[in-house]
Amino acid sequence: MSFLELKQNLKLAQQLVMTPQLQQAIKLLQLSRLELVDTIQHEIEQNPLLEEEIPGSPTDSEPGQDIEAPAESGIPLVTEKTSEVTLGENPSTMTEIDWSDYANEYESGGAYKPRESAGEDQPSRFDILTQTPDLHSHLSWQLNLSKVTDEERKVGFYILGNLDHNGFLKVSEEEIVEESGCDPQMAKDMIALIQDMDPSGVGARNVKESLLLQLKRLGLENSLPARIVQDHLHFLETKNYGAISKATRQPINDVLTAVKIIVGLDPHPGRVYSDESPQYILPDVFIQKVDDEYVIMLNDEGLPRLKISSYYKEILKAKRGQQDATKDYIQEKLKSAAWLIKSIHQRQRTIYKVVESILKFQFDFFEKGVAHLKPLVLRDVAEDIEMHESTISRVTTNKYVHTPQGIFELKYFFTSSIERKDGGDSLSSESIKERIRHIIQVEHPDKPMSDKALSEVFQKEGIQLARRTVAKYREQLGILSSKFRKRPNLN
Repeated sequence: MSFLELKQNLKLAQQLVMTPQLQQAIKLLQLSRLELVDTIQHEIEQNPLLEEEIPGSPTDSEPGQDIEAPAESGIPLVTEKTSEVTLGENPSTMTEIDWSDYANEYESGGAYKPRESAGEDQPSRFDILTQTPDLHSHLSWQLNLSKVTDEERKVGFYILGNLDHNGFLKVSEEEIVEESGCDPQMAKDMIALIQDMDPSGVGARNVKESLLLQLKRLGLENSLPARIVQDHLHFLETKNYGAISKATRQPINDVLTAVKIIVGLDPHPGRVYSDESPQYILPDVFIQKVDDEYVIMLNDEGLPRLKISSYYKEILKAKRGQQDATKDYIQEKLKSAAWLIKSIHQRQRTIYKVVESILKFQFDFFEKGVAHLKPLVLRDVAEDIEMHESTISRVTTNKYVHTPQGIFELKYFFTSSIERKDGGDSLSSESIKERIRHIIQVEHPDKPMSDKALSEVFQKEGIQLARRTVAKYREQLGILSSKFRKRPNLN
């Protein structure tokens, strides 16, 4: 028979505790520049003790009147006073504002009276409210204007909901009939109706059908370009114009004219209405060469400069007239604001250290270009600046640097190594890619080099590079294979 026994034991152990402040510092470290700006603005809205410092605004500082952050934070705060903004003692100053600039053109209870503008080209205030329609909304607008029954409109919207971003139909007629409950003829009619909409070629099942629809819209459904798309698209893909000429029994000049028409078509008609907004890159760091020395500058433009509100610090200094709950709230917000400012400063210092280390390791790149990029791993930089690899990984994610060689993500400088047969210095994968790009640029257009031939070139130079590795690097560079790079055969 066993008995349960209650005991007390002492155990000594080390444990990493992720405090909210540490979590915030780690989060800020891995944010991109745009995400950091959004986070700061959000904190300003949530924390009344945080204020954005306006450049050039006067600030008063009186020694001996600072209120420091909580002792556990260890952050002395800079004394800055804020002043209230008033309209002045004379309320008549309000009349100096021309309120007609802000008046609505439609006065309530009256007729429309257009206000004279400063010029014909002056944009309307409503221009900022417009939004580029996506493909679905553009086609829905056309469908609503079509003379169709309610049932046909229902089927039409089902078809529109099954178009991908290229404008291609991803369901069959049988699926349309089954899901919408219409008859087969109605499904065909609605597909034909949508294929007749703008943009030309939308509603097709594949690229070939889309090109044929576009040629039909141009009145070329029975032309040579339509025959080439219908029957000889595989020759067109390999630019074998001589084979097309023989198969169609047409002169080579007519084939080239037809190819020019086909090339002018859009194989993905739906992309013109893509709602994807462009992603702009703002460098976090600038590296410039001044005389014979490289200078690292952090890009602080657009980042709000934060300070602690002196108004709330004065409340904390007051000994009477405030409830304990109020002071506790302000104290907590003061601590949070101080940690945020410290975390942002720490983030900037860490980025500077990492870029400084990268500059030291990749000095030849900044001097001579991509071909001189050296192999580099996170551990090298981590050991150099005495930080953890995970910290380096966070710093180099979504951070960009402007250099004399162009704008690069910080992760770009960390590349794998390619060993030499003779035991010489290893080469980075990026420098190998640059070499492949250069070789292909100067190759003979009638005899482009295959991946195997490129591999043999590196083998002769003592660089062990397999054919499949060459193919992988070529695809990453966006370069076509040799059969697609070959000059068109016109015989």
